[in-house]
Amino acid sequence: MAEQEVVKHTEKVYKIWTGKEHSFWHKCKEFLIEIFIIVFAVSISIWFHNRSEHAHQQEDVKKFLLGLKGDLTHDIQEMQGDRTSYLQQKAAFEYITNVKPEEGFNIDSLKRHRNWILNTTGLNPNNGRFEGFKASGRIGNIENDSLQNDIMDLYQENIVALSKSTDFYIATKRQLFDYLIKNGRRVFDSTANAKSALLSNEAQNLSTVLRYPEEVVERYDICIDKAQKIIAGINKEYDLKE
Repeated sequence: MAEQEVVKHTEKVYKIWTGKEHSFWHKCKEFLIEIFIIVFAVSISIWFHNRSEHAHQQEDVKKFLLGLKGDLTHDIQEMQGDRTSYLQQKAAFEYITNVKPEEGFNIDSLKRHRNWILNTTGLNPNNGRFEGFKASGRIGNIENDSLQNDIMDLYQENIVALSKSTDFYIATKRQLFDYLIKNGRRVFDSTANAKSALLSNEAQNLSTVLRYPEEVVERYDICIDKAQKIIAGINKEYDLKE
């Protein structure tokens, strides 16, 4: 509609300026009026277009944030489970490093800690939605700057730092695995093998490192807190219940 008005008034401007029935000053007056109408029509057209585009962008943002809330809810559950696992691993390696060589291991205690000694734990975040939204250049469409910054911090700083800590811990544990495979046989079914393998200097040195997962646990806490803060921000943004 606005385009038709612009065309109509442009034609009128042309007729006014080329017509001979009016004086020069009358032409100027009519010319300026028509130019004003054209500028006004174009401005209105741009305003409506921008408003429509903005509404579309914010609908995309809402869809993204509601989906992200679901991703983070799942990730929080996984992170809480991972955090518990690292505390169990801490207890297992404290037991291993506190055993006196002359006393040896209690086979029942060793069996109780076996799963935590052998497993590896690391976060596999649901970050596909975030990466896709960021790659499309739409992260900047989130108008809540605090919420936008928290999301960027979580995925590009907090989770990255957590992954570095867990990668180091897992790499150390794999060194212990390799050592046990080379130097022990049926380690957890044989008291003698457990003593010879886990009580060796190398195994004890590795276990001493593994008994201190505090950095990993701390970074899980940071990620959990930040994810919960983001969810609270999304709820507030759209007046949602928990």
